[in-house]
Amino acid sequence: MPTAAGLDSFLGRAPESLNIAELNSLHGAWAAVELYSPATTPLRRIQALAPHQAACLEQLAARGLDPRQYEVLMLRRPC
Repeated sequence: MPTAAGLDSFLGRAPESLNIAELNSLHGAWAAVELYSPATTPLRRIQALAPHQAACLEQLAARGLDPRQYEVLMLRRPC
């Protein structure tokens, strides 16, 4: 997994836009993306990235974002 500074380069990107090499390097990392709501129709962008779910939620809170409005998903290598 990239260093913490390297992880910042993935913030703001859609998980679907990650290429195979990026997914391989992030395999097992947790990414937080905003929950879909028809009222807000958010863009699916990575807002936090960490080796553990709890760390993702802490990153969101530290940035002033409400963790309850995000889903945390594990990034995996492509099949």
